[in-house]
Amino acid sequence: MQTEMLTPQQQQESALRLKKILSALGYAVASLLMMTVNKTVLTSYGFPSYEVLGLGQIVATVVVLRTAKALTWISFPDANTNGARRAWPLSLIFIGNLFFGLGGTKKLSLPMFTVLRRFSILFTMIAEVIFLKGRPSVKVQLSVYGMIIGSIVAASGDLGFDAVGYFFLLINDVFTAANGVATKKLLNSKELGEYGLLYYNSLFVLVPLLTFVVMSGQFEKALSFQRWSEWGFIVGFFSVLLHGIHHQLHNCDVHHV
Repeated sequence: MQTEMLTPQQQQESALRLKKILSALGYAVASLLMMTVNKTVLTSYGFPSYEVLGLGQIVATVVVLRTAKALTWISFPDANTNGARRAWPLSLIFIGNLFFGLGGTKKLSLPMFTVLRRFSILFTMIAEVIFLKGRPSVKVQLSVYGMIIGSIVAASGDLGFDAVGYFFLLINDVFTAANGVATKKLLNSKELGEYGLLYYNSLFVLVPLLTFVVMSGQFEKALSFQRWSEWGFIVGFFSVLLHGIHHQLHNCDVHHV
């Protein structure tokens, strides 16, 4: 019995399909880990400022990527006017996505958070139809609707109502959809690459966010937090920073394939 040989084109299509599956699985795992560690730090330990937590993720992203580039582990282009002009709209979306997401995480239970986050998939599908002229198949649409309905049924026993939390998460879903579309368009241009896009996106928002956190008193509130001496909290806090980078890289990767 002879084994059927795949043509080079079939091999390339098979490799691309496998990459898409692995990217989607990686993004799902990164999202779950991100949600869990955020919830632990903000709710279980009661960390008072999600704004400082978000700022920490941005600082960690800039430091880690810049260090990795200096060590020649990764590469991305140096800053230029054209790259900055293309990347800054995504930076504004990134701010909204980060802070509304962390704010919603702090206010809602995990089951309710999971239900509302499922709507980001629906919003992304709609945004891609409008802005990228995509045409999701009926199978994809039914899968999205099924995921939303399934998450509602699964969490039906714990659907506590928090108006502010609902508002934060739904706005976060809108920003997530906008982030997905903008990331895909910028990555398709191949000018900055996923590392460059993530680095400059974080760099551009660093100073404005640092100014806001200091001027609003959030930094002082975080410094006066009583549990900095607990190893469990310290590990959780720095896990949030590292998982923030991990999640964003998977987000770039899943929109690049």
